Amino acid sequence: MKRDFHAPGRSAVYAANGMAATSMPQATLAALDILRAGGNALDAAIAAAAVLAVVEPQSTGIGGDCFCLYAPAGTGKVVAINGSGRAPRGATPEALRAAGLTQMEPLSAHSVTVPGAVAAWEALNRAHGRKGMEELLQPAIRFAEEGFFLSGRVAHDWASSVGKLSKHPATARRFLKDGQPYGLGDRFAQPELAATLRAIAKGGAKAFYEGAIAADMVATLREAGGTHAEADFARAAAGADFVEPIRRAWRGMEVFQCPPNGSGLLVLMILGMIERLGTAEGGFLSVERMHRHIEAARLAYRDRDAFLADPAQVEVPVAKLTSDAYLEKLAKLIRDEAAMAEMPPAGEADWAKHKDTVYLCVVDRDGNACSFINSLFEGFGSGILAEKSGVMLHNRGFGFRLQEGHPNCIAPDKRPMHTIIPGMVMKDGQAVMPFGVMGGHYQPMGQTWFLANHFEYGLDVQEALDAPRLFPRLGKVQVERGIPNAAVDRLNRLGHECELIDKPHGGGQAILIDREKGCLVGGSDPRKDGCAMGY
Repeated sequence: MKRDFHAPGRSAVYAANGMAATSMPQATLAALDILRAGGNALDAAIAAAAVLAVVEPQSTGIGGDCFCLYAPAGTGKVVAINGSGRAPRGATPEALRAAGLTQMEPLSAHSVTVPGAVAAWEALNRAHGRKGMEELLQPAIRFAEEGFFLSGRVAHDWASSVGKLSKHPATARRFLKDGQPYGLGDRFAQPELAATLRAIAKGGAKAFYEGAIAADMVATLREAGGTHAEADFARAAAGADFVEPIRRAWRGMEVFQCPPNGSGLLVLMILGMIERLGTAEGGFLSVERMHRHIEAARLAYRDRDAFLADPAQVEVPVAKLTSDAYLEKLAKLIRDEAAMAEMPPAGEADWAKHKDTVYLCVVDRDGNACSFINSLFEGFGSGILAEKSGVMLHNRGFGFRLQEGHPNCIAPDKRPMHTIIPGMVMKDGQAVMPFGVMGGHYQPMGQTWFLANHFEYGLDVQEALDAPRLFPRLGKVQVERGIPNAAVDRLNRLGHECELIDKPHGGGQAILIDREKGCLVGGSDPRKDGCAMGY
């Protein structure tokens, strides 16, 4: 499909030697600088993630979590790491109920799990990096020390988060000006965060998880009512785990995801269903295509809410949920003429048995491919800032349940159900595309929407990211303004309840490795402020 140059948008980026695609230009440039200085794709990804932790503070930070898929060239393998944090040992359901909670609350200290990102960065760097962390963190340190200027999406998200940023005095002091948000073009600096990044650059993850920085985070959380202890943080210094990725054959390729507690298995489930339903004759924005994808997502998310949890503490039936037999039965539930008014119970395919984040990718001149995601979960995470260390703490524990007996019920040392999922497409043992789509719960829907846009409906990498999006959520279908009104009307008549959303769905990046032409082709989502660049 050729691009219509009369239409708004931009071309995909082409390059020969290396490429980075991130949600902020400063991070893309930092990654390219590392590549051109002899670093590999993983080095560049860590440098970019650290810059994003400064210049896109509503989405990510060192107070958050990280997942990564890395395909070292020539190995035929995909390496996966789980850098998601665990609940503190004092976080029992009984303790939370005694504190007055009846369900998980997003702004509560109880929704702050011990951040896992820094431990994951160090583990990845030690196993696969070429450059030391001290060099990789320098660009982020400069932005934290000298400041950066707020761009459009960052300023928009900041303005919409004033209520959260006002809740804690320390956060309000640093992230608001007389109660007002920093705005477009304003400079924002965080010297406290710069000092913390310098400590990590010099002393590694231990400097973050032990000593004064950890003590500041723990004291802040205890003051906010948390059960956290310095011992919880000390254990997390070595808490990142290399894990076996899960995969699915799709359209002559293999799609790789991190295993649970991440929700990558939903990507494999949705792909398995839509492949059985076939390519819609009307194209990528036909009602037929949208309806089928919505229904497949509804079934996958139904199973997520019932089963997805920390496999170290409960059994997650990944093999069943991703099996051909199960997905074939689910696909048969989907009818083109009407939406499902009700769905069978979770884990069943019939009625006989009895419901904010940054993503980046980098490919280097040797062909190493990195798919990397780092997140605070919701905008500015918990809104709880450890003021002395400059660390904004995430609220990933909001992914837990407080429902006794549920697989995802909060428990000591347990990881919550996680939404962030890096993706990797492989073929014949070689990386084809590191890719990802941000946006909280939207991510599995977003990844499969993007993959089908490109590989099934023929849109180029940039067009596949640009294309308007929709998402079944909480009983409705949330549609972006780019979905045609006639299509919305038809979806409603099929039994969906569509609602227009103000904030677009997520943001994504991808780099296609075109081995036939010998080039890299990158795209970056216009819903964010970033770009893809190569050299």
